[in-house]
Amino acid sequence: MRTYRELFVAPEFTPLFVSSAAQVAAQTVSGLALGTLVYAATGNPLLSGLAMFGPALAQLAGAATLLSAADRLPPRAALTGLALVLALGTAILSIPGLPVWAVLVILLAQGALASLGGGVRYGLLNEILAGGGYLLGRSALNMASGAMQIGGFAVGGVLVAALSPRGTLLAGAALYLVAAAAMAWLKKHQPRAEGRPSPAETWRSNALLWSSRPRRRVYLALWVPNGLVVGCESLFVPYAPQHAGLLFACAAAGMLAGDVLAGRFVPPAWRIRLVTPLHLLLAAPYLIFVLSPATPVAAAAVTIASTGYAASLLLQQRLMELTPDELSGHALGLHSSGMLAMQGVAAVLAGALAQRTSPAAAMAVLAAASVAVTVFLPVRPEPSPGAAARPQRHLRA
Repeated sequence: MRTYRELFVAPEFTPLFVSSAAQVAAQTVSGLALGTLVYAATGNPLLSGLAMFGPALAQLAGAATLLSAADRLPPRAALTGLALVLALGTAILSIPGLPVWAVLVILLAQGALASLGGGVRYGLLNEILAGGGYLLGRSALNMASGAMQIGGFAVGGVLVAALSPRGTLLAGAALYLVAAAAMAWLKKHQPRAEGRPSPAETWRSNALLWSSRPRRRVYLALWVPNGLVVGCESLFVPYAPQHAGLLFACAAAGMLAGDVLAGRFVPPAWRIRLVTPLHLLLAAPYLIFVLSPATPVAAAAVTIASTGYAASLLLQQRLMELTPDELSGHALGLHSSGMLAMQGVAAVLAGALAQRTSPAAAMAVLAAASVAVTVFLPVRPEPSPGAAARPQRHLRA
């Protein structure tokens, strides 16, 4: 599978694509509304960052307790149910007078459940595009994510002004319902693994995945450099309250461009070699924020930097090469949860630094940290495992 046209011929990819796009749109407009609502109520950049990125922190709890279900639940039922729960939670967040602590509790609960959703969705993608189609399929989902973020932040800004943040949250809840409805066109798939999901099984599978040094290195590369840069993005609202939507849209546009290039045009032999340069590209432009640049310069830097997110796409393909099939959903869920959790940690760190210094200074510090991690923890090409070295299908911790 080499072209996007071939990809959409696969009958089950389209409903998964539509559902994923609708869910990203829902997260985007809801996150912007919540960030605006909390910042207006508190004037606190730390709480504003938590409102937008705090659910990612709860991914750690989900990764530690729920991920064994990613390969042990029927995918269609699991994804439909999760979308409905997220719709209900987002609607509750729109209730007037809801205290900030209650908002954060609901967001953390949603984040924990979302950790399971990532494992189910991307494990199913790997299943329906078996035979080397995962990279192209994930590229298409990332492109949809970028497009939905561009449109979501632009439309979300309009909705926040026209409907108020609470009205925008109701629009987000409606988009989650669209995501649930799209699953009706997906075939019924059996679970990829046997057994009952449990926290103990989750821990065993996590330990098995983490026991491999090559996988550990891939996971760290997936989580840390881009997590620190997302910490920079969490300060867009306090850095430029009137233009935060533009900065978020520029970040999404850069990510979309990078994913198109990586998913469609990068030869397999170059994929791992490009990871370190892309990680450096991701962080280095944010160093300019130490000068508190004007909005046009900041927007250009953000757009250029965000093309470096394509490194994550290339690393996911490597992760699938190193992982047994019956753990594919769990492995991808662990990647997604760890990545989002690191983003949440970075958002908290960014807010704390911004309170003591300024949003611009905090962004420059996090960018420098991302560059340092990339330099001292580079990802080098390794031989792909052969048939004899391929993990067996029934590994146990």
